[in-house]
Amino acid sequence: MDTSNHTDEQLAAEAAREGSDGPAFQCLMERFRQPVWRICYRLMGNETDATDAAQEVFVRLFLHRKKFAARSKYSTWVHGIAIRTCLTLRRSRGRRQKHEIADQEILENNRASKAANPALCMDLMTMLDILSEKDRAMLILKHAESYSYDELAEIFDLSVSGCKMRVSRARKQIQQAFPHNFP
Repeated sequence: MDTSNHTDEQLAAEAAREGSDGPAFQCLMERFRQPVWRICYRLMGNETDATDAAQEVFVRLFLHRKKFAARSKYSTWVHGIAIRTCLTLRRSRGRRQKHEIADQEILENNRASKAANPALCMDLMTMLDILSEKDRAMLILKHAESYSYDELAEIFDLSVSGCKMRVSRARKQIQQAFPHNFP
């Protein structure tokens, strides 16, 4: 079956009918491999955890493939699962190691230069770590992944105005915590 010209929604319907991971599900996995990994990386903060999270996302997509009800775009449904999976994994793992050893070395090198000039920009992940898990995810999706407020509202089960308010508050929280980075 040639699935290259099918929409995501058509493939999702076909995958729901497949008895296992047939061609439709395989095509969806291939289409969403990079976007899911990118979201996982931004939410998890390092390659190892992002890879583990993305793998868990695809397991959940496979197990719940019959639950897609086509009330939204398939991509929105997938990204919602990716976000919830990452938030769950972050909570369950605690905050044991937020960054890989290389990130720690970069931070240590930056500390010396920041002591000389506190106006230098901080590591973005460090700034985001002050936010709640959901606010952090929402800010990343809004500004790094260019999600609309309508899409955020659907993913986080909030109103559009609620999403706007949370994004605005998260930005203000970062600006207040790191005033030297925002002139």
